Amino acid sequence: MGMSSFPSERLRRLRGSGALRRAFAETSLAPSDLIAPLFLKEGITEPAPIASMPNQFQHTIESLVKEARALASKGVAGVILFGVPSHKDDVGSEAWNPEGITQRGIRALKDELGDEALVIADLCLCEYTDHGHCGILKGEAVDNDPTIEAYGRIAVSLAGAGADLIAPSGMMDGQVGAIRSALDSAGHEMAPILAYSAKFASVFYGPFREAAEGAPRFGDRRSYQADPANIEEAVREALADIEEGADALMVKPAIGYLDVVRVVKEATGYPVAAYNVSGEYSMLMAAAEKGYLDERAATIEVLTSIRRAGADLVLTYHASKAAEWLA
Repeated sequence: MGMSSFPSERLRRLRGSGALRRAFAETSLAPSDLIAPLFLKEGITEPAPIASMPNQFQHTIESLVKEARALASKGVAGVILFGVPSHKDDVGSEAWNPEGITQRGIRALKDELGDEALVIADLCLCEYTDHGHCGILKGEAVDNDPTIEAYGRIAVSLAGAGADLIAPSGMMDGQVGAIRSALDSAGHEMAPILAYSAKFASVFYGPFREAAEGAPRFGDRRSYQADPANIEEAVREALADIEEGADALMVKPAIGYLDVVRVVKEATGYPVAAYNVSGEYSMLMAAAEKGYLDERAATIEVLTSIRRAGADLVLTYHASKAAEWLA
């Protein structure tokens, strides 16, 4: 090729050194973009390793607070808490117990962290019901309207314990409106809602169900979680949640749903979080353990891709290590 054939624009010019690449990077990734999911189990005396999720634990209150402190010291934006109670029943009544394990965990976290990091409370019933579904049953189906009434009670309890954000994940119709109404009526008008607006019925939740001990005893969740084939429906879900009073939106899972993250962000202009879920985490960790992938490089690439798609926050089990690598 003669010199006259070269284009005047050579895109490689801005890739020639690490300094150039950093200076012209279009997407940033920092510890402050990350939220760490944490599990708190009632009735244990020391942290219990989660077999399907390397380096993740079911915590005691003491180890939970210690882990949250370590995360905050690394600059991680906050944590989202999942409680695993000792007692479960058909309506999940421990979910709104003011002295329940989740409420005690929230208070302990806020006592430790103050305003230094967010404490987000997941709001669902699957960890609290003896049948493992995300709501109150009528026969073998989740009865939507009594369920969202219960969600309102749970939200008031979580806000009363001091949660910075309430994050309803049950995918019930009208859940955000019911929660907003309940919070406002109880004097929690300033409690924000981070709505799991587009939560898909995904196989990649498998390890989480071991961690949170919330797998359904029968059937599945496809009648209330979104069909992985649908993207326009995800946008309608997000717009409905905004209409009902959501302050921020979430897409879950993340890696296989980057197109959904992008379209929800563009369609709404709202803050969007994406949940890099347990199966996505465990898949990468298993490949790294076998030497098929470099854990550090793969983790940073995955988290960058989620940010690039439009996520303002990334909920990820990689948060602790990623924060160290990004320091």
